[in-house]
Amino acid sequence: MKVMIITNNSNVAKDFAENNQMEYLEEKTYLDVLYLARDLIHKNHTLLTHPLSGSIKPNETPFKSLALSLEAKEFDMQSLEIIENAIATTEKLLNDCKVREWPERIINDFKLIDYNLISSGIESINQFN
Repeated sequence: MKVMIITNNSNVAKDFAENNQMEYLEEKTYLDVLYLARDLIHKNHTLLTHPLSGSIKPNETPFKSLALSLEAKEFDMQSLEIIENAIATTEKLLNDCKVREWPERIINDFKLIDYNLISSGIESINQFN
């Protein structure tokens, strides 16, 4: 199933663009990804992966990738509630402690974790559709 992916992870943008619609937010933040997802949910796209998936907190990693429905259908209140809660949680965590400046090897680890999370999410989406 073809989906829309919103990401600020160059590895995800490169590897998933061929088979999906890609919204690559180069040089943007985790929160920017969430804000764009919220805007698209208001335009009747549905959230397909959870914005707080994984065990790494939003104030620990700079990277996030989300899958949304490719086609806008009818408004999904559950998607909006999930993304709004994720935004509130992320803003609170970032106010408490900003994302650190990580060395390149750690940045690459965070990219790989995000890549694996969205890859697993898309695999699950495809399994059930």
